[in-house]
Amino acid sequence: MSDTTIQNPSLARELALLAVLATLWGASYTFIKIGVETIPPITFIAARTLIAGGLLLAIIKMRGLSLPRDPAIWKRFFIQACINSVVPFTLVAWAEQTVNAGLATILNSTTPIFAFLLTALITRHEPVTTRKVFGVAAGVVGISLIIGLEAFNGIGKELMAQLAIVAATISYAFAAIFGKGFKGLDPMMPAAGSMICGAVILIPVSLVVDQPWTLAPSAHSMLALLGLSVFSTALAFVIYFRLINTLGTVGATSQAYLRVPIGVGIGVLFLGESLTSTAWFGLMCVIIGVAAMTLPARKRAVVPV
Repeated sequence: MSDTTIQNPSLARELALLAVLATLWGASYTFIKIGVETIPPITFIAARTLIAGGLLLAIIKMRGLSLPRDPAIWKRFFIQACINSVVPFTLVAWAEQTVNAGLATILNSTTPIFAFLLTALITRHEPVTTRKVFGVAAGVVGISLIIGLEAFNGIGKELMAQLAIVAATISYAFAAIFGKGFKGLDPMMPAAGSMICGAVILIPVSLVVDQPWTLAPSAHSMLALLGLSVFSTALAFVIYFRLINTLGTVGATSQAYLRVPIGVGIGVLFLGESLTSTAWFGLMCVIIGVAAMTLPARKRAVVPV
């Protein structure tokens, strides 16, 4: 059996996890849109990080493990919490009070572009290849075709909210690069550590700003909060930190391109929506773009002299 054959099952598993992550995070925009209808953004995100962090901590204990005690690692957890949850989560939640979930998905799907640019211009910890450049371009074209260029007509109507989502996207890109520093840790450790730090930061702010004991959230908002916390945060972040190590920064963030076609597919299956031929072509562009950024390059065979 060749080395390529041996590696294929592992690669297929990682790509399947990439699709799962895209689905979980693709659903998060709808959860957020429903949640912030009756729960203020800061309190909503504080509860999200608290529930997700508590769930992850419980699972870690059930596995017989414990969180690291090294202060240096917790400092990194704190930084990761700021750039991967506290800042971007809150910005997106605030923005979705006025911006629809679809436009938020489009703007947030540019994470791989910023991750690619930051990698190419600053950290240079991964090689910049023509194939990755092509993958970024193909992903952008695919999303434009799937959503329809007319979807971008709304850009500018709520400029501050849209800029907040772009800022969140850049923060996610920094977080993807910073997350490489957790290599060697069980993926649940940085996921739980960053969520716990996020809750520690946000809960006091929520108590002062929103006074959550005075709120009367709807049942729909509470269910959205639960779904977001358990599935689109706790489970998703475990997968995310694993993929950063297995597929790399740009590869892991390329799930952003998959969020849109997966969301469209859910609409076709469960809501009876239909796709145009242009949208199907866009879906193929997205798949090609993701493959270009995630599939490893073939190693040239060494011919003995």
